[in-house]
Amino acid sequence: MKRLLTILGARPQIIKAAAISRVIRNRFNHEIEEVILHTGQHYDANMSSVFFRELNIPQPQYNLNVGSGSHAEQTGQMMMGIERVLQSNQFDGVLVYGDTNSTLAAALAASKLQVPIYHVEAGLRSFNPSMPEEINRIVCDRLSSLLFAPTQTAVTNLEREGLKGILTGDVMYDNALFFSPKADQKSDIIERLGLTPKQFVLATIHRPANTDNETNLRAIFNALQTIAQSGTQVVVPMHPRTKKATAHLVTTLSGLRIIEPVSFYEMIRLEKNASVVLTDSGGVQKEAFFYGTPTVILRPETEWVEIVEAGAGIIADADYNRIMTAYSALAGTKVHFPPLFGDGNAAQYIIEQIVNQ
Repeated sequence: MKRLLTILGARPQIIKAAAISRVIRNRFNHEIEEVILHTGQHYDANMSSVFFRELNIPQPQYNLNVGSGSHAEQTGQMMMGIERVLQSNQFDGVLVYGDTNSTLAAALAASKLQVPIYHVEAGLRSFNPSMPEEINRIVCDRLSSLLFAPTQTAVTNLEREGLKGILTGDVMYDNALFFSPKADQKSDIIERLGLTPKQFVLATIHRPANTDNETNLRAIFNALQTIAQSGTQVVVPMHPRTKKATAHLVTTLSGLRIIEPVSFYEMIRLEKNASVVLTDSGGVQKEAFFYGTPTVILRPETEWVEIVEAGAGIIADADYNRIMTAYSALAGTKVHFPPLFGDGNAAQYIIEQIVNQ
């Protein structure tokens, strides 16, 4: 039996891990033992622990409780904690997700100890070196033994860098198919907030490039306020970082439906029922696509270029005029959502590759 150490630190990674953990539990429990380590990168209960319960993921056996800090401080503390766990236990591989500081720390610590690294969501590129995530994903891909690419574009990106990616499809699409009907049963957020399906806008903002730049932040919230003033409700689940950054923007926030961070099932229902999603989140872009909701992308680029190429997303950055133009182009327009992210069996294929390595 192979022992895998799964490294999680941020809310999107917990969601992605649900698909893998579910497959291990249901189909490979005699071949894989999964041990979960939570770095504590997201330490707010609404951003982390609630997801383990909702997604039926085993509670972490290790929690580093790193919390916030500079990139170097956070990554260094994670590396030390992960190294201690790897040195005191025998593992056959380390499973990492995405592109956070937790991903980078795990890849660096495991590579130094010669433990194989398996990277889920490999090959994504924004081609923007100023993004910390871009540095994290490039370094992790270079150090990984198996590179699980969600799309053909990701495979091509890896090939350009002399790396071999394995096209698996996207584990988030696995989850979309699995959890969508459950969300309708378990969440009443649409009814509770008095929202009319397909007649409200959902917005999420959390990236430092927006939250830590007042010009960007004001442009985004001015656009959201304009949309709200046109008679369309705008729902904004407020990320802790964004809440802190907008504390003094009282007038800009007026007219918006500001709510606390939502649970996994609540987010699914909001994404499914919104008319348009405005977001700087890569994961939310995809989830909206899975549920047939077009997206205004509040960033200068996206790793998920397929969504833009399909016409289901428009890059607007943090520019008021571009946001409003993109929103007008997508609102009330028939948008197509071709099958770009696999067949819903990505997690099973990933585990098969690990078992057979």
